[in-house]
Amino acid sequence: MQFVDRIKQVKIVLVIVAIAIAILSLVVSHILVKDLSAEERHKMEVWSEAMRTFNNANEDADLTLVLKVLNGNNTIPVIVTDKEGRVQSYRNISFSPSDKEKHLKALVERFGYRNHKIRIYLRSQSDKSNATKGDYIEIYYDDSLMLKRLATYPYVQLGVVMVFVVIAIFAILSSKKAEQNKVWVGLSKETAHQLGTPISSLMAWVEILKERYAQDELISEMGNDINRLQLIAERFSKIGSMPEPQACELNSVLDNVIDYLSKRCSGKIIFVRDYLTTPATAKLNPSLFEWVVENLCKNAIDSMGGRGKITISVKDNDTKVYLDIADTGKGIPKSKYRTVFLPGYTTKKRGWGLGLSLAKRIVEEYHHGKIFVRYSELNKGTTFRIELKK
Repeated sequence: MQFVDRIKQVKIVLVIVAIAIAILSLVVSHILVKDLSAEERHKMEVWSEAMRTFNNANEDADLTLVLKVLNGNNTIPVIVTDKEGRVQSYRNISFSPSDKEKHLKALVERFGYRNHKIRIYLRSQSDKSNATKGDYIEIYYDDSLMLKRLATYPYVQLGVVMVFVVIAIFAILSSKKAEQNKVWVGLSKETAHQLGTPISSLMAWVEILKERYAQDELISEMGNDINRLQLIAERFSKIGSMPEPQACELNSVLDNVIDYLSKRCSGKIIFVRDYLTTPATAKLNPSLFEWVVENLCKNAIDSMGGRGKITISVKDNDTKVYLDIADTGKGIPKSKYRTVFLPGYTTKKRGWGLGLSLAKRIVEEYHHGKIFVRYSELNKGTTFRIELKK
C-alpha cells in the first residue's frame, strides 16, 4: 500500500510541476505580447501623425520623411476612414475584389470593437480653440501577423508538449506493463516447477501410507490436499499462456470452491448460494476461474475477521453472466475502489497485495471479462462483480 501511495504522490508532483511550467510559460508570453502590442500602438500613433501631416501639407512642403513613414508600414493592417465612416484607404489587407466593401466594413467594426482606433483631426495643433472641431480621419489597425503568431505560439507549444508527454507516459506504462508481465510469467512458471518435485514425492508417500493404513480416513484427506497442490501448480503453469476458455456450468465451478473453503475455514463463516434455477453457462477456464473466486472469498473471510456471511449470486442475460460475491466485512472506501486491484495494495500486515491484482488479470486477460467493486459501505460489507461472456 505504501508503494502504491508513493507512486500516486510522484504522479501528483509531476502534474503540479507541469502545471507550474505551463502557467509560467503563458505569463512570460503574455508579458512579451503586451509589450509588443504597446510598441505597435506607438508605431501606429507615429504613422497616424504622418498621415495627418500628409493631409494638411501644402504644395511646397517636403514630404520625403512623411512618405517614408507611411510606406514603411508593411506588417500592420490599417484602414483609414473619414468622419462619416467611408473608407479612404487601406494597407496590408488582402481580400477578393467581389466583397471588398463588405469585407472592409467588417474589419472596421472588428478593429473598433478591440479599441484599435486612433482619431486624427486635420486642423493644425497650434489652433487650440478648434483642435477638436472640423474634419478628422480615423485610423483602424490590427495586430501584425508576427504578433498574432507570438500570441498563439505558447498554446501550440504547450499542445505539442502535452502530446509528447502523453506519448511518453503511454510508452513508459506499456514498457512497465510488459516488464511486469514477464515477472508474473517467470515467477509463475518457476513456482509451478518448484512445486512439481515435492508434490510427486508426497503422492508416493500417500500411496505407501494407504497400503499400510488402509482404514485411516486422514490419509484420504491428505490425498485431497495433494490433489489441491497439483491444481495450484497447474494454475501457476497456465499463467503466461492463453488457455482456451470453454463453455462451463458456473454453478459446479462455484460449488467446488465453496466446498473446499467451507471445510478449511471457521464454522462461523456462512456461505449462501444464490444461483439461477437453470444453471448459467459461461466461457471460462475452470481452474483459473476457481482461483479468482477463491481469492475473493479469502479476502472476504479476512475482512470479516472469521465471522460473517458470504453470498454468491449468479444472474445472466442473453449475452453475459454476472457473478456477485458479497461479504459482511469492513468495507472499502469509495476512493479505493480501483486502487485495490493494483499490485502491492494490501491492508494486511503480512500481505503481498497480489490477490486482487491476479484476479483482475485472470478475468480481463484470459476471460475477456470485467471485475470491479459494485458496492461497498464501511463496516457493512463489500460486493465484487464479475462479468463474463456466455
